[in-house]
Amino acid sequence: MRFIHTADIHLDSPLVGLAAYPDAPAHLLRTATRDAFDNLITEAITEKVDFMVIAGDLFDGNWKDFNTGIYFARQMGRLQAAGIPVYLLLGNHDAESEMTRKLVLPANVHRFPSNKAATFEIPALRVALHGRSFKDAATTDNLAVHYPEPVAGWLNIGVLHTALEGNNAHANYAPCSIAELEARGYQYWALGHVHEHRVWRGASTVAFCGNLQGRHIREAGPRGALLITATGNEIESVERLVVDVLRWHALPVDVSACQDLADVVRCVGRGMEALLAQAQDERPIALRVTMTGACHAHGQLFGLEAQLRAEVLAQAAALGTDRLWVEKVRVDTTPHGSGDVLAARSDAVADLQALLAQADTDPAFMQGLQDELMLMVGKLPLEVISAVPVLDDIRAGRLQPLVRATAPSLLAHLAKVS
Repeated sequence: MRFIHTADIHLDSPLVGLAAYPDAPAHLLRTATRDAFDNLITEAITEKVDFMVIAGDLFDGNWKDFNTGIYFARQMGRLQAAGIPVYLLLGNHDAESEMTRKLVLPANVHRFPSNKAATFEIPALRVALHGRSFKDAATTDNLAVHYPEPVAGWLNIGVLHTALEGNNAHANYAPCSIAELEARGYQYWALGHVHEHRVWRGASTVAFCGNLQGRHIREAGPRGALLITATGNEIESVERLVVDVLRWHALPVDVSACQDLADVVRCVGRGMEALLAQAQDERPIALRVTMTGACHAHGQLFGLEAQLRAEVLAQAAALGTDRLWVEKVRVDTTPHGSGDVLAARSDAVADLQALLAQADTDPAFMQGLQDELMLMVGKLPLEVISAVPVLDDIRAGRLQPLVRATAPSLLAHLAKVS
């Protein structure tokens, strides 16, 4: 007996932060979550699985229109024609949507109730699935402790949308521990909410399948679902089904040996060429390049992220492939050598270094700096300020980290051009 465990599909969710990039592959990014789900349904039919479990966040909150629901119904129709039932649990994003709660589901889709935990039985397979949907988006109670007792002699599967212990990067919804899950006596726990793939094999097999399609750089690497094989009431294997259509990748490039901007650009080009050579398939790659290391070119790179991105795009184009798209270029280098070299100079750069060394402890200087910066920040839309943490820091008067981070780069740049 085999089944698919999936979660966090977020149908029609936009891929984050892409509107600012006119060269982005718009069609691919716009349809990525649907295309990944298409791939998953095709895998389910090809593998002739016995059923599918969706452990929450099928949708992404309120839909723009009913096309999202119609699309989902069409995919469920494909499974129904293949004789594959689906067991659906609503997560926090599903609970946010009025339309999701009112959607009339296809006959082969069985939705767990939200008022209490319930059990769906498949007598022909001797399988019992236990779960409880979210009624409210901010569900912070431990739901697992109230799940039903296992059906003796059957394969028992718990379906739960949870942060689980230790996942501080995710909202603390339906918190619980692995020990609490194992105490229920189920053989398998199909979890959702955490977007990273992880499996624990102990008294119970506990698994996060991860999301189907990475939507931003924090969801880099392969994405997909899990194919579980069981014999009787024992879990035999848990295999990953990779179904994403676009892969996010963070590429750090050590430019410490580079002497100037041209060297840095060529170094990044070599890094991208190596990445493509190592890729195991033809899947498009959305790339964030971060330049690191203490280098002589640091002063030339200061404030040139836009130009650098154009240079890196040219390097990507020179590789002769449409598979590589540069999402962002970040400069995280440091000046080569110490501040003592600048301090030994008898010029304005040395004087500025001395001033900046004491700036963050000078109330008058910091207030003047904030006043000047607020003239800029006050003209920006709120959504831009929310998306760029340093702008929110400026509004709140938290300027010390900004001064400390910016000063070395500014000094290196001035020393280079003076």
